[in-house]
Amino acid sequence: MVDVAKNLLAIKAQLPEGVELTAVSKFHPDEYITAAYNVGQRIFGESHEQELARKAASLPKDIHWHFIGHLQTNKVKYIAPYISMIESVDSIRLLREIEKQGARYGRRIRVLLELHIAEEATKYGLTPDDCRSLLADGEWQQMEHVEICGLMMMASHTDDHDQIAREMDTAHSFFDEVRGKYFADQPSFRYRSWGMSDDYPIAIHHGSNMVRVGTAIFGERVY
Repeated sequence: MVDVAKNLLAIKAQLPEGVELTAVSKFHPDEYITAAYNVGQRIFGESHEQELARKAASLPKDIHWHFIGHLQTNKVKYIAPYISMIESVDSIRLLREIEKQGARYGRRIRVLLELHIAEEATKYGLTPDDCRSLLADGEWQQMEHVEICGLMMMASHTDDHDQIAREMDTAHSFFDEVRGKYFADQPSFRYRSWGMSDDYPIAIHHGSNMVRVGTAIFGERVY
């Protein structure tokens, strides 16, 4: 049996003040989430709409659910009623659908724009140039039910810590660029979400203020 509470508190003890923890609970049972909840964790990350819907219905209502996986446009409607943040927005088309569903449910949904900086072609996300184009176009500024609150990225899956650090530094520099250009008067644009179980210690030294940790808390996937 995994000691979820012990693992969670050990990781939280390593995080500097101001760094938030998203406990990635996908593929883990409700009792694991409850164990983390009981020692104060409130932000949980999921990446499958049906699993998230089931958990949100049965677990405490003050949990902040973050969607961290690739989100298809036609699935937004399933999570829009209760999602706290969608960390994986990678197109204007997806933003439009979040705006539509936010209006439908009378909610303003917080999102992060997902950057693709890693070398793997399999990773989703906007290249920096694509992200610049999306922001420059300005359509997002007319949206009343979407709030862009920062950036998310996944570093390359590699043992080369220098490469991981470079990619995170690139994301941090890009964050500073777009914040200065588009969000200078918006304090809510503040999240730099990078770093997972394997690389969160690097991430907190390279600009991250939100890490997404699953395996190091909950162990290997249960189902």
